[in-house]
Amino acid sequence: MARRIAAGAAYGGGSIGLLGAAAVGVVLAEVQLAKRQVGGGVAPVPPSADGRYGVAFTGPAEPLLLGLLGDSTAAGQGVRRAGQTPGALLASGLAAVSERPVDLRNVAQPGARSDDLERQVSVLLADTSRTPDVCVIMIGANDVTHRMPATHSVRCLTTAVRRLRTTGAEVVVGTCPDLGTIEPVYQPLRWLARRASRQLAAAQTIGSVEQGGRTVSLGDLLGPEFEANPRELFGPDNYHPSAEGYATAAMALLPTLCAVLGLWPESDRLDGSRREDMLPVAKAASQAAREAGTEVTGARAPWALLKHRRRRRLPTATEPQPQPQPEPLARSHPYPDGQHPDGQHPDGQHPAGKNPDVHPGGDAGADPAPRHA
Repeated sequence: MARRIAAGAAYGGGSIGLLGAAAVGVVLAEVQLAKRQVGGGVAPVPPSADGRYGVAFTGPAEPLLLGLLGDSTAAGQGVRRAGQTPGALLASGLAAVSERPVDLRNVAQPGARSDDLERQVSVLLADTSRTPDVCVIMIGANDVTHRMPATHSVRCLTTAVRRLRTTGAEVVVGTCPDLGTIEPVYQPLRWLARRASRQLAAAQTIGSVEQGGRTVSLGDLLGPEFEANPRELFGPDNYHPSAEGYATAAMALLPTLCAVLGLWPESDRLDGSRREDMLPVAKAASQAAREAGTEVTGARAPWALLKHRRRRRLPTATEPQPQPQPEPLARSHPYPDGQHPDGQHPDGQHPAGKNPDVHPGGDAGADPAPRHA
């Protein structure tokens, strides 16, 4: 089914629905019940996390530019502090690993579907003097809930990936999350939502890899802990992730983000102990959709690499620093080394990338649930 959806998107095929017409009548009552329960709380407006991270690394090298596109998950809806959003977490982690400042530009829109990506890409690329080094796209949940034709959804995504790749930006796509994990959704709607989400995620992987991007399966927002601890990993509206949920998602995306920029060495040898494999791209996409946190990257067509990267600890995310006016980078901070004279960050936090608990090269297995202030 994922192959048919991707083919329809690429060659202009007709609509391929994710849910059969016969199933619609069966679940209408449960849909109405879920609508009354999901979103019963209040999801705060996503805080703006745009700005510069890792100012302690200011030096001769130009800051990296990270672009974030997608829906409310990419925007960080459900948390109240900028440092808790996925963009801030990824920018802080990228700065710590690269030892360079990272400028974050988030153009994601809560409620957005894949057909909004064209506008978001245009906004991100409006400044022709500077193109992003890497972009992260997190999209798909609203496509399923609003029953957008799957071929149209994938076509919009692949067009966005192609436009970004044409500018020279690397692209990492966090595929459609598993809507079957939403607590107020009951059977058989839960099963149908899971099936629809996985079909779309697999089709997104096929389309994105063919355009030169990489994908990471978000699945149930990355780990069985999401279903085991829904009260901890869901936000107050029972739909958007909490700060812990976003941290879990960011921990799975960060290794691929660093790998695509060449910050961590790539090995040509597959790690059998981590179930890495080279498969036809459609089979790799299907397998990734079933296991959250799986990366798919293109190899020699029609093959793709299936990777399960080790999750790295995230640095304690700081609030974004305003981007300086265009001038020599050495003067972008009032102190020459980007730090306060007493070694502390001006806001009382550790400078980005200097958290003493951070070991970018270490395995996060010893600390699967990072805590944030």
